Amino acid sequence: MAILMLLLKIKIMTSAVVYMLNLATADVLFVAVLPFYIVYRFSGNNWQIGEGMCRFAIAAFYCNMYCSILIMTSMSVDRYMAVVFPIHSRSWCTKKAAWLICAFIWLVSIASTVPLLLNKQTFYSRSLNITTCHDVQELKDLQNFYIFYFTAFSSIFFFLPLVITIFSYIQIVRTLSKSKENRRNSAKKKRAIVLTIITLSMFIICFGPTNIIHLINFLHLPMRHTAALYFSYVLSACIGSISSCLDPFIYYYSSSMCRKYFNGLVCCKMSNKVQIKNLLQTNKESSTESA
Repeated sequence: MAILMLLLKIKIMTSAVVYMLNLATADVLFVAVLPFYIVYRFSGNNWQIGEGMCRFAIAAFYCNMYCSILIMTSMSVDRYMAVVFPIHSRSWCTKKAAWLICAFIWLVSIASTVPLLLNKQTFYSRSLNITTCHDVQELKDLQNFYIFYFTAFSSIFFFLPLVITIFSYIQIVRTLSKSKENRRNSAKKKRAIVLTIITLSMFIICFGPTNIIHLINFLHLPMRHTAALYFSYVLSACIGSISSCLDPFIYYYSSSMCRKYFNGLVCCKMSNKVQIKNLLQTNKESSTESA
């Protein structure tokens, strides 16, 4: 629905709309493989649909996560340039530049998941009689590859974008606070604060636990992995899917055109409900008078 709205209803394609369109596309990729995760978890973490599908589902999960993080970071920098440097941003923050940045983000995100597609992800446990998908790995793979892979991933694709996003939104709020206080600037400041809270909540609540647990897991390889750590990993992976539910709020607070369309849609529905209610009331009164 978000993609259709951005393509068909939003007539002016700005850089913000380009970022939101790509963010919605990343969510569609994640939603496409979400049913397989649901079946996997409710089957007692027993993957029954093959090695190839396991690799694709895992690659899609991490591609969505890091693609979403990079796109949201790009959106924060785009808004930072528009608010702090409004004159220069007209030549820098263009629709063409946004498409090039999103294309680069997709290439980087897809390329970074290629190792997950090439390496075995399923592991059969004889004691439990289940086949896990990515949850359990061979110790030699953990020591030789994944410790460097996920450490670099978490550092480059999570912690660095988090710092950039925090800096951008702090500067946005500070700039709007210094500007002359009027109704329009006050509304912009409130939206910027709400957008900051939503974005940082997604970083900290949705993406933070998964990346932090990966670091704890791979930096303490000699230690025995406890059931509590595994449960935390599974829970954090599930919580990460909440980001797809919070993205519509980013669309709403990032674009005035999205707000106008959404408000018009809601007002139209409310108007129709009022008309139907009035019509029913009129029919009821007419039938009462006839009786």
